[in-house]
Amino acid sequence: MKIGIIICNRYRTCGGGKCLRSVRERAGAFSRYPADEPLEVVGYSTCDGCPGGNVEYVPEEMIKNGAEAIHLATGMVVGYPPCPRLKYFKSFIEERYGVPVVVGTHPIPEKYRRVHVGLSSWPILANNEPLMATEEIRLDYD
Repeated sequence: MKIGIIICNRYRTCGGGKCLRSVRERAGAFSRYPADEPLEVVGYSTCDGCPGGNVEYVPEEMIKNGAEAIHLATGMVVGYPPCPRLKYFKSFIEERYGVPVVVGTHPIPEKYRRVHVGLSSWPILANNEPLMATEEIRLDYD
């Protein structure tokens, strides 16, 4: 399976450590892929900042490199505030490019879960079991 990852531009200097680690460990949103099958990241880019100009173009390059799915990084979900265009990005990419879009990459670190419990973003997170993982895993991703 080949995938692309789009991150929030606020985190444009992110080295991708948590995302790449979770690819290797099949943790978080990557738990959907069989551990015994190769999983390759063929593209990693930012959205290019609000309103997300790269979302119109970068999936095409990822698909040319073989991407069969695009992941919108966990940072788009747990950032402050969470990306207000997340649902739109997902539907746009799926409709325009015909590839599935998965919301999330690595498990949500526990420090972010604790903050979001009291915010309006909580329902988005609470219903995403792969990203919520277990407390032990969330602490390990802090």
